[in-house]
Order: sequence, then C-alpha cells, then structure tokens
Amino acid sequence: MIRGVAAVFVGGLLRRRAASGLSVLAIALGVALGLAVQLINDAALAEFGRGLRTLAGEADLRLVGPASGFDDALFEAVALHPLVADASPVVDVSARAQGQEAAIPVLGLDVLRLPAVQPALIPRTDEDRASTAFAGFRQAGVFLSPVLATRLRLAADTPLVLKGSAGALELAVLGSVPGAGAESVAVMDIHAAQHAFGMTGRLSRIDLRLRPGATPDDAARALATLLPAGVVAVTPQASVAQARGLSRAYRVNLTMLAVIALVCGGFLVFSTQALSIARRRTEFAFLRAIGLGRRRLRAWLLGEGALLGIAGGALGCALGVGFAAAALDWIGGDLGAGYFSGIAPSLVVSPGAVAAFLALGVMAGLAGAWIPARRAGAIAPAAALKAGAGDPLSAAPGWPWLGPLCLLLALAACLPPPLAGIPVGGYAAVALLLVGGVLSLGRLSRVVSAWCPPVPVPLGLARARLQAAPGQVVVAAAGVLASSALAIAMAVMVASFRDSVDQWLTKVLPAELYVRAAERNQAGHLSVAVQRRLAAMPGVARVDFLRHDRVILDAGLAPVSLIARPVSEDGHELPLVGEQVAAADPVWVSEALVDLLGLAPGMPLQVPLAGRSHPFTVAGAWRDYARQGGALVMPLARYRELSGDALADDAAVHLAPGHDVGGFAAAIDETFPAADLEMASPGEIRRISLRIFDRSFAVTYLLEAAAVLIGLAGIAASFAAMAAARRREFGMLRHLGLGRRQIAAMIAAEGGLTAASGALGGVLVGGAIALVLVEVVNRQSFHWSMDYRVPWWSLSLFLVVLVALAACAAVLAGRLAMSGSAVRAVSEDW
Repeated sequence: MIRGVAAVFVGGLLRRRAASGLSVLAIALGVALGLAVQLINDAALAEFGRGLRTLAGEADLRLVGPASGFDDALFEAVALHPLVADASPVVDVSARAQGQEAAIPVLGLDVLRLPAVQPALIPRTDEDRASTAFAGFRQAGVFLSPVLATRLRLAADTPLVLKGSAGALELAVLGSVPGAGAESVAVMDIHAAQHAFGMTGRLSRIDLRLRPGATPDDAARALATLLPAGVVAVTPQASVAQARGLSRAYRVNLTMLAVIALVCGGFLVFSTQALSIARRRTEFAFLRAIGLGRRRLRAWLLGEGALLGIAGGALGCALGVGFAAAALDWIGGDLGAGYFSGIAPSLVVSPGAVAAFLALGVMAGLAGAWIPARRAGAIAPAAALKAGAGDPLSAAPGWPWLGPLCLLLALAACLPPPLAGIPVGGYAAVALLLVGGVLSLGRLSRVVSAWCPPVPVPLGLARARLQAAPGQVVVAAAGVLASSALAIAMAVMVASFRDSVDQWLTKVLPAELYVRAAERNQAGHLSVAVQRRLAAMPGVARVDFLRHDRVILDAGLAPVSLIARPVSEDGHELPLVGEQVAAADPVWVSEALVDLLGLAPGMPLQVPLAGRSHPFTVAGAWRDYARQGGALVMPLARYRELSGDALADDAAVHLAPGHDVGGFAAAIDETFPAADLEMASPGEIRRISLRIFDRSFAVTYLLEAAAVLIGLAGIAASFAAMAAARRREFGMLRHLGLGRRQIAAMIAAEGGLTAASGALGGVLVGGAIALVLVEVVNRQSFHWSMDYRVPWWSLSLFLVVLVALAACAAVLAGRLAMSGSAVRAVSEDW
C-alpha cells in the first residue's frame, strides 16, 4: 500500500517537472544567497581574527589611541606598572608602494621587546643570528612577510619604495618575517618608522603582556589613571567584536534579502501545490475512498513540499558555496563594502551553516505546502468523485480579516527600536506586509476586474471568473505579488539611496579640483610649506585644507572619524539634517553618532585632542554616507589651535574664473614633482563613487531579475495547471459557440487581470516595504537617512511588460487544454 501510494505522489511531482523545477529554483536562489553571505562573512571574520592574533602575539591588552598617535612618553609609565610584565611599543601605518594600488601595512617595532610580546613578528635575514639581531635596527631597511614578498615580487637587491611623510621613501629589503603566516605586513625599526612616516615622538599603540594573576579588566582599571584622553585599553578580542559589529548590518541585510527570496519560493510552492491539488482532486478522492486516511493524505502532500524544499536547499547549498568562493576571489570578504579591505580570506565550508540553510529550504517547502495539504485533507470523497463537483479554487481564503490585520501589525512592528543593532521590527514588518498582501489578493482582484468592461464576451467571461473565484487569484498571483513586491521595493530603495548619495556628493564636493597627499588613513600629508605654495599658485581663488584623524569617543565603539575643515558658524557647507543651534565651540556630528551616542543639537561633547579632552557643543547633525562608524566635523582653525597640528591631508581648490582644471592640475605636477600628489575633479570622484555603489548593489539587481522571471514562470505554471483542470469548462464553452480564439482571449484576459492584481498588490506592498527599508531598516542598520525617490518611468514600464508577458504566458500554457475535442472534454467522468 505504502509503495503504491508513494509512486502516486512521486509520480505527481515528476509529471509536473516544470512547476516543480521552478519551485526548486526559487528556493535554491534564496538558500544560495543566504549561505554565500554567511560563508563569506565567516571567512572574513576568521581571517581578520587570525591576523589580529598573529600581530598581537602574547599581548593580553592593547593601549590604542587616535590614528595620528599619542605621546610616546606614556610607554615608560606603562612599562613600569606593577601589573605589566612586558610592553611593546608599535607604530602602525599604511603606506602605498610604488606600482601598487593597495596600501601596505607597515609596523614599526622595538625588536628587543618582540620575543616577550610578539614573537611571531621577529624579523629574520639569510645571514647568521648576530647579523639578524643587528639588522632590525637599520634605519633604511624593512622585512617583508612571505605573503607580502610574493605579492610585491621584488627582484633581488631591488629596494621597496613607499610613500612617506616627506615623499618617496626607499627601503632596502633586509629579510623576512616568517612567523607572520598569511598576514601581508612589513616590519621595520620603530625609530625609523617614526621618522619616515611623520610619527616622531608618537606611538600608534602599546601591546601589553600582563603578570600572572592579573586580568585584563583589572589592568585596564589600574592603567586608566595613566592614560591621556583619547587613549583606551582594549583586548585583542574586542577589536574582532568591533569588526563583527561593523559588518553585521550589511551581512544581516543581505541575509534578510535572501530570506525574502526564500519566501517568494515558498509562495511559489504554495501556488504549484494548490493547483496540483485542484487538478488531482478526483485522484485524492479515490485514494480516500480506498482507505487512505485524511492525516496520511496531508502527510504525503507535506512530503511533496519537503522534497521540493530538500531539492531546492541542496541545490542552493551547492550554488551558495560556489558563489562564496567566486565572491572571495573577485570582490573580497566584504562583498565590496570595505569592512575587511586588505585581507585575503580563504573559504571554509561550515557544516553547521550548510545544515541550517538546508533546513530553511525544507521549511520553505513545508510552509508552502501546508495550506494546500490541509485543504486536500478536507475534500469529501463522494462529492469530489463526481465530474461536476465544485472548483476548490473558487472560494475565497478563510479568515478575511487576517490580511488587514497583518497590514496593521506591520505598521506596529516599525515602531520598536533595533535589537542589538538589528532592525528586527523592520524585518517583521516586511514579512507581515508580504503575508497581508497575499491574503488581500482576493479583494484586490475584484477591484481590478470591476474596472474591465463586460464586453466583448471573452473579457466579460474572464471578469466574471475572477469575481466569482478569488481563490484562483490568490493561488496564481501569490508568487507574482511576492516577486514584484521584492523587485519594486529594492528598486525604490536603491533609487532613493543612489539619488541621495548623488546629491550628497554634489554638496560635499563644491570645489573644482581636489588634491590629496594619500588615501585616508595612509601615510603622507601636505606640509605647511606645500600648503602655502599651493594657495599662492596662479589661478587659485581659495583653497580649503582638510585634516583627517580618528578619535575614540567611547571605548565600546569603533574609533570615530574626525574631519577638521573650514566651516561657517551655521555649517551651511555640510549636508545638514534636522535642527541646528548656534554654539561658541561647535562640532557637527554625523547621523550615526546621533544614534550610537544619543547626541542631539545643543548637547555637550568631549573630544580628545593631543592627549587632552576638550569641551564642544553639538551644533547639528549632517548626512554622511562614507563613514558608517560615525564622524564629526570641527573648524580647522580651532583644531589647529587645540592640537598644534598644522598638517593637512586634502585640499579643495577653488579656481579663479577663466582657469582650466586640466591645466591647473598639470601646473601642480610641475610645481610639486616629488610630492606624488593625487588629483581628481568632482566629476571623477562622483563617477568612481557611483560605480562602487552599483557594484555593491549588483547582487540585489540579479536577485530582482531572478525573482521577476520566477514570478512570470509561476504564472505560466499556474495557468497550465488551471487550464488542464478546466478542460470540461472549456469544452462546455465550445459547445455554447465560443471558438478557440475566443477561449484563448479569455485565458489571456484572465492571465492579464490576474497578473495585474498581483502587480498592483506588488506596487502597494513593494512601496510599503521600500518605505520600511528606507525609514526603518537602513536607519537602524546603518544610521543614515535618505530621501524617498520612486523611479516612476522604469516601474511603469516594468508593470506593463509584466502584465503583457503574463497574458502571453497564460495563453501559451492553456493551448494544450484547448487542443482536445470539445465532446471528449465534456464527457470526461469517472
């Protein structure tokens, strides 16, 4: 009995190869994207942690400060503390090598202190041990890790040329750092590094090994009285946690996008299973009549859904591993977002992650098959065995109040704050909107069909069918609504984000030419002499110099970017948002700091500069898409007064009328031939920025296209199944005088109206989801706001094409059902 029943259900899946394949593909796409994101992020975090452990060595605690460093006089006081066994001073900079695009991490170390704290970073030469010990003190030498040496491919006796504080810096390669493992790092004497990279008298951090019995927490509290403002004690593990926190929002958002795709797959399983049950209704009634119980029938149908989920999950896991491997090779461990730049993670497939996403695929299949299985179990065998039994898809879904309730609950879900930095309420609102939209499709189809005229006859019949059978619309259009809502929501969100970024770039790039000494957080600066000569060049109307640093405002958060630049009292040069106040000592904070630190205009803020804490007042908030961890802007003159730092990193050059940007850039190259300055116009910066933006969102474009194709294929599969189940109806219409073309027109009208209902629902639900993404998810995840923008023309074209293709798909799918004899179709009976 069991073997025979199994053959019936497995054979049913095999007969519906197209519909089953689409369901499997939809589930596979969601599983693949989610698993790929998880594996990529795990690989990046693991590599980041390994690198940090290698560089930290035996250190139990690290004293870290601003990017510009802190006074090295602190080292002596810390090294003599009774809780400290050993201390190792570090100068940590990034410098660009000649002929290389990516920066090289350079560590200035005291080689005498490495064995006790950082033994993995002890440099080696090919000569004897005595030569090795003394080579570490050479002022113009450097040691390369094996990975970095392979990457640079320097010939024998070829020096390494880096960009230092005073221009090109030529260093002899003295040997290697064999213990660095997979890290790409260069090691040199700390005194030489301080002199070469403008860090004289300053350190980047101090790595500490504590005495036995001393805990990091106890040592941090004991050392707090010695530390100047802006220097904090952290464990190496805390840095990994900060990196995980910064990348978490990006990872979770991509994962939730995968879950939404998985939901679309679940809806497609629901559609195909519901239509399959309608088509096989008599078959199930016969099985019930010969002794198959109601519960067993439901179990077998749930088994069909589980099989689809297993197939989709397995295919998705295989694709996800492949996607992850390709992404790590092409765009790195941060999917182009910049969180883990400079590392090359290796893919390690976690059995736990694979099992979890395989289980998600199975759950999607089971969830999609649950309602159809319950309906199949409720079939009365005697009634279903009759040829004239009613259409099970005609009735509207039960609980008519459930759809509006889900929509109201979605509104309420947007109100709670994020949970551990994750917008749980926003994601719940997205799910509730999708479910509420699908459950409201019956009402929506009546509205859409009411707009259609009752003539000609095929259109009138299609209109009557949809008004009388709202359940058919829910089944056929559920996948269309889900996929189109996803596509529309992502299109609106991406358009809003891109337009806001474009406007932001226009606001923050008002000058004709931008000059910088080096990439942000890399060695190199514009000296006072260079600044004066640049400002005095012919054709210059005004030059605004900028200085960048990173300061620690809260020990529990990542360092915050500090930007010192010329700014008016009202801050109109910045892309301000919200309320502004006048202040004697103003700073303007980015929206991220408003959320992370609870700041507001008028509130006091202590900013550490040059080892001392200085009081400022928050004058307002500004929009910043470049620094997720937060940034603050202060007037350049005030920064220089408090810090004593007169250097600059960037220069915004405003040209006098009649001067050409290209000609002026050439003049800069002639005036500063040894400075190796980088120059770009606002247009170039804008093009590069938007290209990076588009690359970061490439995965969403692919997912949108796949979702729409699956939705269209779902319409075709749905109408193929419905047309086959309605052969008797078509035969009766043929007997009543309708020709094949009229029936084809009726099916096309039904397909178009069904797709229009799904598309209209997709517009409404997708617009609402986009609003949630813009106002809730993005704000709570990344702490920035954006202006809502709807790409009306592209969305209108998308909807028209979707409805037209759905009508064509419905006709093509229904041709088989119209090909038989009308007499034979009407006479079919048990």
